[in-house]
Amino acid sequence: MCSVLVLGVAGVGAWVYQDLNDNISGADVDSKLGGDRPENLSPGSKNILIVGSDSRAGANAKYGGKKFTTMQSDTLMVLHIPANHEWATVVSLPRDSWVEIPSCETGKGTTSDPHHFKINEAFALGGATGEIADAAACTIKTVEANTGLRMDHFMSIDFQGFKGMVNALGGIEVCPEEAIHDDKADLDLEAGCQTVKDEDALGYVRARYSVGDGSDTGRIGRQQEFMQALAEKAQSKLTSPNDLYGFLRSATKSLTTDEDLAGIRPLYGLASELKGVPRDRLTFLTVPNYPREADVPTDRANIVWRYPQAADLFTSLAKDKEVDKKRLEAGAANPLYASSVRVRVLNGTGVSGRAAAVAEELRKAGFTVVGTGNADQTSRTTVTHPQGLEKEAAVLTSRVPGTRAGQDTGEAPGTVTLVVGTDLDPDDIR
Repeated sequence: MCSVLVLGVAGVGAWVYQDLNDNISGADVDSKLGGDRPENLSPGSKNILIVGSDSRAGANAKYGGKKFTTMQSDTLMVLHIPANHEWATVVSLPRDSWVEIPSCETGKGTTSDPHHFKINEAFALGGATGEIADAAACTIKTVEANTGLRMDHFMSIDFQGFKGMVNALGGIEVCPEEAIHDDKADLDLEAGCQTVKDEDALGYVRARYSVGDGSDTGRIGRQQEFMQALAEKAQSKLTSPNDLYGFLRSATKSLTTDEDLAGIRPLYGLASELKGVPRDRLTFLTVPNYPREADVPTDRANIVWRYPQAADLFTSLAKDKEVDKKRLEAGAANPLYASSVRVRVLNGTGVSGRAAAVAEELRKAGFTVVGTGNADQTSRTTVTHPQGLEKEAAVLTSRVPGTRAGQDTGEAPGTVTLVVGTDLDPDDIR
């Protein structure tokens, strides 16, 4: 959405500028995040958390039935803009991702305990009272905790704004290979190319269970294709002042950002940074993942991020390095499940019961724990492995922040050893 705001904003009249500027809502997010946040390892680069919000307030009340009473995040993406502005990457985070939800203020005067759940719970948990700043803060904390990336900005747009943008462009062409009949998304489309707008456009990007394999990742692919088509059509169509004003009015009316982005001028500056990015270097990715059922047979509803590929992706962005999409997808083609990694946990903290606590968290993450014991006291958590288990060790270190793997010829065959140091909090295990 940032890339299309650049179109003609500088040429609109003063009253139109002020009208659009007043539409944008600013949320005081920074004051709610605290100081325990990742560092920005690449000054000049930006990470922007983008949320497609399906809040059931106002005109959105008709979506999703009566079971949703809090704010919901339907789409979650991280836009990375590098310091040189020569490329950009958009990473989709599936809403069924099973992650750690850190402690958050709920807006009701209470604070939630850290726990694991679907990533989209963070928006609902923080936004329990309908305050977008609280919802955004909990979502940012969750994304930062699980990616290691510092979020510099936040923006959220709801259903009405999305429909308005599509309608201002006269609709977007889609080409479903099969007919889509989805009661939950209120959508009935025949197979073949056709232009969709209004409720059909919204239903197309929301449809899930009746299309393809019914997964959230499949829906993300359609959303990414739709947004690319929307941006391309906006660049070619928005040439008249009336069309441009209608588009920008829809985009800004349902837009909430952090306070630093809350205005046409800062959004224009941000969009200008994206304007020169070649199409072939604007990359849409989905964080590598696999069904959590592979690690936890009773869980058929969620996915887990695939390591070490997910960690490699986030590390590249943290260091402001362009991601090779084909290489990333090829590396994730044959997943090594956490359940296939046999781990022995040794307590090097001197604190009674620490090995058992870490072992329990590893089991929750799907690892196969084969035993616990004690080790010499150490301040640093380490992972060692016998020859041939390099990949298994890499999966484990990716789930235990701050650790590195090393080979030990004395290790038992088929087993990776985790020595728990005083630097490891069991709750930090992903």
